[in-house]
Amino acid sequence: MPRVKPFRGVRPPAALVEEVECRPYDVLSSEEARAEAGDNVKSLYHIIKPEINFPEGTSEYDPRVYDSGAEQFAKFQAEGWLVQDDAENYYLYAQTMNGKTQYGIVLCAHVDDYMNQVIKKHELTRRDKEDDRMKHVRNTNANIEPVFLAYRPNDVLAALIEKYAATQPEYDFIAPIDGFRHQLWVIADAADQASITAEFGKMDALYIADGHHRSAAAARVGAERAAQDPNRTGDEEYNFYMAVCFPADQLTILDYNRVVADLNGMSPEEFLQKLQKNFEVKAEGPVAEYRPRQMHEFALYLRGEWYSLTAKPGTFDPNDPIGVLDVDISSRLILDEILGIKDLRSDKRIDFVGGLRGLGELKRRVDSGEMQLALALYPVSMEQIMNIADSGKIMPPKATWFEPKLRSGLVIHKLD
Repeated sequence: MPRVKPFRGVRPPAALVEEVECRPYDVLSSEEARAEAGDNVKSLYHIIKPEINFPEGTSEYDPRVYDSGAEQFAKFQAEGWLVQDDAENYYLYAQTMNGKTQYGIVLCAHVDDYMNQVIKKHELTRRDKEDDRMKHVRNTNANIEPVFLAYRPNDVLAALIEKYAATQPEYDFIAPIDGFRHQLWVIADAADQASITAEFGKMDALYIADGHHRSAAAARVGAERAAQDPNRTGDEEYNFYMAVCFPADQLTILDYNRVVADLNGMSPEEFLQKLQKNFEVKAEGPVAEYRPRQMHEFALYLRGEWYSLTAKPGTFDPNDPIGVLDVDISSRLILDEILGIKDLRSDKRIDFVGGLRGLGELKRRVDSGEMQLALALYPVSMEQIMNIADSGKIMPPKATWFEPKLRSGLVIHKLD
């Protein structure tokens, strides 16, 4: 059962939140962060992308960069741009995208729950990315950005969320770039805090939606601190890391699509012919865009035309939580079997287009001649993700794209 707790958040005064907050570190390049920060010395990018504090071309993995992130975090606190709350709180965080609002509870989760798979993952992590985030956590002595977790819907928490959502939020702003609304409430009431702690304690598991590397890094720092502390009780602040937990039925997962640079030596006609072994192939005529309408249907863009591909019976096992995924079907029967792409993580012939860029970006990259074909997939569901995590299996690469992304800088957790 998950162990969660409130914490003394470090956060900007309401008047400064829009100067401080920013997009998460892993959705933009160093150049983009430098441009977005501009001359704003209060931008959190100076902490989460501290390479922008150095001349262009400085590696984000330079040891000086990690030191700079810690120095900037100390500076933000000294200047009053970030202030630690006097008491431990939970926080309610709302995101509104295209008229739909999702509500997450900001809390501290225990690193042991990650290690013991009570907080369940569905993706593999890369050691180099773990190392990067671990150094950032270690040097700043804080979880600057939260992990994105999901839980199965809970009526008690839903009622509590509804109560706070009807009140005036601490923060309320429209973010640049994405144009989505972000709101934050402080949950300071002791009875409500006790209820949140108790309800999470009744759950079987929490599920990582986004932030696998941040989770792994937090667990490694926690283990490192524990090894250095002979009097460890498990209650020390370093044993916990910051997360935002959303009910699974509120989350939006967008399609995560593929573009391929060549047809593996085949003509378009030969490629379409080979597809017919495992798919019903239908030309969709002169349509601007064609989007898959259900699981096991794919949209192919080739030579300026859209085709629908429907997987034939017997091409997947409906009882296999991985094999039933469209990302697995397309990887096995199109990318691997026909196009010879064996490793989605390393093959340079394939790239991925997700999130809000839409089918128009697929068309653009093919029509420009940069890529030869595009493949659009039906999005996976949160239920599929949780079932895979429960089974102990791992999803194929580039399978999920959650929107909206969490904004960074609304709340920070210090490890002491």
